[in-house]
Amino acid sequence: MKAEKSLRVCVKGHKFYKSSECQSCPKCNDENRPEFGFLSKLSSPARNALLHDGIETLQELSKYSEKEILKIHGIGPASLPILRSSLKELGLSFKENTL
Repeated sequence: MKAEKSLRVCVKGHKFYKSSECQSCPKCNDENRPEFGFLSKLSSPARNALLHDGIETLQELSKYSEKEILKIHGIGPASLPILRSSLKELGLSFKENTL
């Protein structure tokens, strides 16, 4: 059963409908999408999740393992190939998983 969508208004006055508790405005997300860099390649939820956790550069991203990144709400498996490729372009990689 689908949740009913409710009308929301962001701080900038954009009106949008959402069925989840997520408060992010789709219009603001589009306006805030970087024009280049690894963050520009990600979906809005994934980009917002990384920024929320203070991950703004590939150097910062390389301090995390894939497992740690996947635990961040908003990051899914589809983001990993993009992140891996972006890290590889700079000769970086995810931190190794530790047992």
